[in-house]
Amino acid sequence: MNFEFSKEQDLLREQARAFLTQHCPTTVVRKILEGNDSFDRDLWRKIADLGWLATVIPEEYGGLGLSYYELAVIAEELGRALAPIPFSSSVYLATELILREGSPDQRGRWLPKLANGDVIGTLAFAESLGRPTPRNIQTMAQSGKINGRKIAVSDGDVADFVIVLVKSDKGNGTSLYCVESNEFSHETVDSIDPTRSHATLKFDDSCGELIGTDGYGWEMINAAFDRAAVLLAWEQVGGTESTLVQATEYAKSRYAFGRPIGSFQAIKYKLANMYVKHTLARSNCYYGTWTLAGDHADLPLAAATCRVSAIQAYYYATKENIQTHGGMGFTWEFDCQLYYRRAKLLALNLGSEHWWQDRLITAHEQRNKVA
Repeated sequence: MNFEFSKEQDLLREQARAFLTQHCPTTVVRKILEGNDSFDRDLWRKIADLGWLATVIPEEYGGLGLSYYELAVIAEELGRALAPIPFSSSVYLATELILREGSPDQRGRWLPKLANGDVIGTLAFAESLGRPTPRNIQTMAQSGKINGRKIAVSDGDVADFVIVLVKSDKGNGTSLYCVESNEFSHETVDSIDPTRSHATLKFDDSCGELIGTDGYGWEMINAAFDRAAVLLAWEQVGGTESTLVQATEYAKSRYAFGRPIGSFQAIKYKLANMYVKHTLARSNCYYGTWTLAGDHADLPLAAATCRVSAIQAYYYATKENIQTHGGMGFTWEFDCQLYYRRAKLLALNLGSEHWWQDRLITAHEQRNKVA
């Protein structure tokens, strides 16, 4: 079984990398980090023009109708470039939920706009610092009116609509509602990586529209998490590789005691471990993409495996990259911080590493029961 990408997909990778090298150097990332903008709107418009937002959206809704393999390629390159745009929120989550769970009218209304970048969507599910469960969801939906509060909503301050996890008014579990931005208030919150904005959202009798089947919100959101986890893992793999390259180049050019620091055993050990963890995460992502593209029954297991290994690889690589750069690696002028910030942020997106470890164990148990 061959999990590698095709020649056409590798060509897409080359084109995406060349585009991002030109249009998204670290100076662009720093501009968002040090400025007041939530994301780079110019870059967002350019990738929309390239069709990246429309990758898996069917042609009938203005999309390209491609596969998740192509989307995985784009995700990796965006992660490599640390692109400061709301791609993951709008594409991996909002677009996927509308595409999979939306009514024909909802798909016809939102997907063309999502495909061409005219609107940005996101998902709001967390309400406290603890692990979200169906039992601790307090945001309510009553007769189409939403009341409650969501925290740490990725790109919530720039989203044109948000899909909200709520407690069903019929008392039969949770549901998903689509709420447009003019129906809720937001307050931007600080995070370790300001290049990916977050916000607290407040709903006060906000008009919402049911997405999917009432009472099955938790099931729908869990399925969306599995799909998004694979793509987010590719972003982490891309960032890990970029960090490894940065550390390796520095180790070859920085001299101490008359020789490159990369010749010292301690530095070799760091770089070797970074490579091993990166290779393991990439291997898991190949399998995860195969299960995602084929809607395979092993997707929950593969997604959790991708997620855990990618979190570990990215964090380890960024931490050791700072150490490899020595005292200068901790300074504002060096770009090491950009990758470290993104690694820490992505480690908590869609739930923490511990949460995904639990999902990994659960997926193993369920598969063993079937077997």
